Amino acid sequence: MTGLRSRLPVHAPMTFVLLIAGAGMVRTLTQHWREGAVLLGGALIVAAVLRVLLPTDRVGLLAIRSRPIDVLAYGGLGTVIAVLAMTITASLLNGG
Repeated sequence: MTGLRSRLPVHAPMTFVLLIAGAGMVRTLTQHWREGAVLLGGALIVAAVLRVLLPTDRVGLLAIRSRPIDVLAYGGLGTVIAVLAMTITASLLNGG
């Protein structure tokens, strides 16, 4: 139990990001795709912010590559997803 308790804070950032992404998936599956997509993009943006703020030994699974590449990838993809979700209109979805 002591080993799990000492490792839990390392996995807390990824758990937080996954909770946001999970909420986005639930919103998407309940036919609120725009809100769900914004939450998914927001989860990636939160991952980028956590990657900037936390030291490498505390970010856990959010550290995949070097810090600049992770921040650029998480932040860029999250921004693109959120902006696209907010700017798609019903006329674009219906083909006109």
